[in-house]
Amino acid sequence: MSMRIIKNEDLGWDDFFESKRAEMGLGDFSVARVIAEYKGAYKVKNENGEFLAKITGKQMLEAESREDYPAVGDWVAMSELDNEQAVIQAVLPRKSTIKRRFGDKNKSGEKNDVQIIATNVGIAFIVESVGRDYNVNRLERYLVIAKDASIKPVIVINKTDLILDEESDSKLAEIKNRLEDVDVIFTSAVNNEGLDKLKAYIQKGETCCFLGSSGVGKSSLINKLLGKDDIKTGDVSSYSDRGKHITTNREMYFLESGGIVIDNPGIREVGIADANAGINSIFDEIEIFAKKCRYVDCTHIHEPDCEVLKALKGGALDEDKYSNYINLKKETEYFEMSRSEKRKKNRDFGKFLKRAKKDFSKFGHKDF
Repeated sequence: MSMRIIKNEDLGWDDFFESKRAEMGLGDFSVARVIAEYKGAYKVKNENGEFLAKITGKQMLEAESREDYPAVGDWVAMSELDNEQAVIQAVLPRKSTIKRRFGDKNKSGEKNDVQIIATNVGIAFIVESVGRDYNVNRLERYLVIAKDASIKPVIVINKTDLILDEESDSKLAEIKNRLEDVDVIFTSAVNNEGLDKLKAYIQKGETCCFLGSSGVGKSSLINKLLGKDDIKTGDVSSYSDRGKHITTNREMYFLESGGIVIDNPGIREVGIADANAGINSIFDEIEIFAKKCRYVDCTHIHEPDCEVLKALKGGALDEDKYSNYINLKKETEYFEMSRSEKRKKNRDFGKFLKRAKKDFSKFGHKDF
């Protein structure tokens, strides 16, 4: 049997990236897609094969945040070296970025950073298991992240072999009551339930990302889609019902059908970054009430003539949904405040360096 020849188009390359490559004047470099991320290095793939790549020192110096570094899903321009090595010269603009806030909530903003989960993704499979992990509030958080990145979310409730059909029906009704117009699939890697529905989303050239906590079965589902056990999986603790952290790196896999999937380490805390657009989209019915509030800057917590509070008291608004909305709004505002403070500190430090350089030059020292 002949081996299928991989072209860049099979990896997701299209006219969008070609035009950005031309705009950036990178035509002399080859391009590749980042398919795995390690500490200080990246595995990249193009029609010539796979390479272990590193970024230049200049890129490190010019990077203002973690968002400026390559991430799984990125297309990069690079110089190919011998022994399957490469040097990344630039990261091409992204079509979409899935990101979350992580780190301690620090007023200085120093640890309140952004983590890039995956880029250039079209569909996000948000996976929860039927056990203790199942939580509609957490689903809403993931939906906010996906919607903010303009990525189609699909909810996957996994491990249905552990419950009765009646319980599945109950969970579906609960999800649909809170989250309208969102696709929901019930799956099991044990009895193959829902796998055909899952495969139907992963079209040739489509990049899909699996998100969820440890132990929900993301890797097991991907192994089923691949038709082989490429990803190591582990048992869930019978004591805590939590999964072990088997997947430690983000990595991209390629289906025989031509679809592309990204596996991710389990995410325990779904921190929201600057995702106002995503919140407004997922909680659109609350936003409709909010537009009728007496005050433009209404917080919907204690103000008089607040239409959101009226809807809550009148039963037109779900109490759990309202509570989650308020919490997510607070997180977003806090994150943006922290980032603003951090930017101000960087600007002040830049001004300090300019003054110091100017004062230093008065004494005849030119090199600073």
